[in-house]
Amino acid sequence: MKQKKFILQESELPTQWYNIQADMVNKPLPPLNPATHEPLKAEDLFPIFAEECCRQELDQEHAWIDIPEEVQEKYRFYRSTPLVRAYELEKAIDTPAHIYFKNESTNPLGSHKVNSAIPQCFYCKKQGITNVTTETGAGQWGAALAYAAKIYGLDAAVYQVKLTMQQKPYRSSIMRTFGASVEGSPSMSTRAGKDILTIDPTHPGSLGTAISEAIELAISTPNCKYTLGSVLSHVTLHQTVIGLEAEKQMEMAGEYPDMVIGCFGGGSNFGGISFPFMRHNILDGKKTIFLAAEPNSCPKLTRGKFEYDFGDSSGYTPLLPMYTLGHTFKPANIHAGGLRYHGAGVIVSQLLKDGLMSAVDIPQIETFDAGLLFARTEGIIPAPESCHAIAATIREAKKCKETGEEKVILFNLSGHGLIDMPSYDMYINGDLRNYTVTDEEINGFLKDVPQV
Repeated sequence: MKQKKFILQESELPTQWYNIQADMVNKPLPPLNPATHEPLKAEDLFPIFAEECCRQELDQEHAWIDIPEEVQEKYRFYRSTPLVRAYELEKAIDTPAHIYFKNESTNPLGSHKVNSAIPQCFYCKKQGITNVTTETGAGQWGAALAYAAKIYGLDAAVYQVKLTMQQKPYRSSIMRTFGASVEGSPSMSTRAGKDILTIDPTHPGSLGTAISEAIELAISTPNCKYTLGSVLSHVTLHQTVIGLEAEKQMEMAGEYPDMVIGCFGGGSNFGGISFPFMRHNILDGKKTIFLAAEPNSCPKLTRGKFEYDFGDSSGYTPLLPMYTLGHTFKPANIHAGGLRYHGAGVIVSQLLKDGLMSAVDIPQIETFDAGLLFARTEGIIPAPESCHAIAATIREAKKCKETGEEKVILFNLSGHGLIDMPSYDMYINGDLRNYTVTDEEINGFLKDVPQV
């Protein structure tokens, strides 16, 4: 009988995170102070983030960073996550490709996000912080942060994108179950939210608006720090436990990926699965292909511009060198709420610029086509975000059918969709539609990008 699932022993779990910045030939450009345009130092970020996260953010020297023993202990509650050979999906699309997926949906919060929520809250607690705040799109990060804050005894306040708060009400319920307060963004509780609603009273919200509100709350609340679920380099660092485990599990399977695929919002799950394998391309001459799958309606990697831009809508963050659609970009009302973000993380942006990875944008209905096929073959209902990775995998596997190539494809199943069933209902009932954005619209938002 063919083996389908591969799980590591506790003794085999990673004890260090992998920092790809140390091995990159062209390092990411530095974040800039928006007032002076001078490169930021770690201490410049101390007022916003936990100090250790700030040091990790700008570390371009150390390839391996120790995972604190206390964090490893929490990881052991749910890691390793399974690596699974998708035999039934292969059969359904009649492909010679070997398809594997890393199943990050098996932890208690149902997505990869908890891999960074735990260390961020640990570092805050160790520093003596009592309150944390954050933004969330579809709610996976907000749920993970609320859980991690509770286990470390921190008070958590979450700004959830208003549109996805309406689409996925149970994610807000999960956050509140763990004791977090939840506010729809844009809201009237912050100056940033009020300003956005003054300009556009019907604004559905975006990750950019929610980040602005969360940062404003953090800097105006005593003993409070902001935590982030994607985009920034220290977040992707924490997620490399995914790819480091997958490396060992692929060895157990007796194969090595020709292609690694992840859905893409800000970069955390894509980088988490990709960067440990990418180091072998950089250092050892491997030829693995890395593919980021983003929404057709929010195409920063495929149609955005590499610029210094703000990470939020109101200009509270440092200026980040990234592929962007403009920080005032208003994403369409797609159901993959975690991917409705205007920019890409600085590491991924530099890797894309250097040709070490590529990207594809996929229409909403094609992603749900893929999600339904995956559910009916592999028995797991994927999150709408993860459906983008599945859709890209199916595209590549069908190419193998045409060419006869027996490629090994690995993708990250970043979370399950059991709280996204209203979205699936709309898809099954024929009520979903595709959204596109024109070049004219993108150029209009890019006009708001600061001139550096």
